[in-house]
Amino acid sequence: MELNRENLKKIRSLIVFTVVVVFLGVHYQKVLAVLGECISMISPFLLGGAIAFVLNVPMRAIETRTPLKRLKRFRRPLCLILSITLVAGVLALVIFVVGPELINTILSLQKSIPVFFEKIQVQAEELFARNPGILMYIQQIEIDWEETGKNIMGFLSSGASTMVASTFNAAVSIISGVANFCIGFVFAVYVLLQKEALARQAGKLLKAFLPAGLCERIIKTAALTEKTFSNFLAGQCVEAVILGAMFFVTLTLIKLPYALLIGVLIAFTALIPIFGAFVGCAVGAFLILMVNPVQALVFLVVFQVLQQVEGNLIYPHVVGGSVGLPSIWVLVAVTVGGSAMGVLGMLVFIPLCSVLYALIKEEVHVRLERKQGRSGRNRRDRTQTGSRGRRSRKPGETGDGGQQEKGKARGTGGDR
Repeated sequence: MELNRENLKKIRSLIVFTVVVVFLGVHYQKVLAVLGECISMISPFLLGGAIAFVLNVPMRAIETRTPLKRLKRFRRPLCLILSITLVAGVLALVIFVVGPELINTILSLQKSIPVFFEKIQVQAEELFARNPGILMYIQQIEIDWEETGKNIMGFLSSGASTMVASTFNAAVSIISGVANFCIGFVFAVYVLLQKEALARQAGKLLKAFLPAGLCERIIKTAALTEKTFSNFLAGQCVEAVILGAMFFVTLTLIKLPYALLIGVLIAFTALIPIFGAFVGCAVGAFLILMVNPVQALVFLVVFQVLQQVEGNLIYPHVVGGSVGLPSIWVLVAVTVGGSAMGVLGMLVFIPLCSVLYALIKEEVHVRLERKQGRSGRNRRDRTQTGSRGRRSRKPGETGDGGQQEKGKARGTGGDR
């Protein structure tokens, strides 16, 4: 290898890369701890970015339909205020609609739970009366109440200090969370007011330090990611509203209790892809169980039917179609994301897989077109070569005919 300037630069880059990889492999725990601290410091700004992304979806729709195109100075703040008002209004509407229903549910549970346990006690007494062997077996069980009391007192005495510390940590976490939310919200407002300027600055930064081809690729991928995540958020909200309305209408028609509360609860939990509605099912089944166990079984059957309709028909077409991802890959993304990162993974992995799917699909088409173009050129070259060879021969001549005629001519000349 010739030790020119270019080769020396490559060797130096390889040595630096090797040293960095070895350092990260040896001190990976410290590196992860430092990364965790850095993420904790910038967490308000990450939260602000998430808030800005969510608010940008209705804000973009409002900006495209607003008539104030000449008043550019007031158009952006007005659209931002309208989008914040819209999101806050939806949350307030849900709270005011569900709040009274939730209070009535709690009050009714205070009456229904004692009745429910009384029924259980009566049924247990009837069971013991019909089966005296069970009662004899229970009477044979010996419990050391003195030792049990000591264990309970020891647990309470040791848990008192833990409870105080946990309460203090919870209060600190709540205060810190409120402060981070306020900082993130202010950051989101600044981002949304100056999103075009920030996009131009980011583009200039990439063009200044990266090659043109790589810079174009990053900008294209970022635009695709933003579009995919926006479509996923809109599709997920539409799917949640459809599912909540289906449950509310169905439970109202078959006259099951808590129809509105269960519908809204399932709509909110359905924001978690595919598996979120099961949380609402558990809460709804418990609420109905306190009123009537038979109706709780009916609710479970209704939930299974509606969940199958939603999971197999509505969700893949609404959410999968909004992100351009086939139905089977939606299910794969939700399963893998839930296993890797829990609820957050379920929310993030669908648009991420959609972006990867679009990039891989584009790359596959480019490579196939390149191979087809190369094979087409090879076929044309072979065709042109064969046609030139055929055009150089006269009719009735073989490939060796010219050589034979020349040989005859030379032979005749020699005889003369």
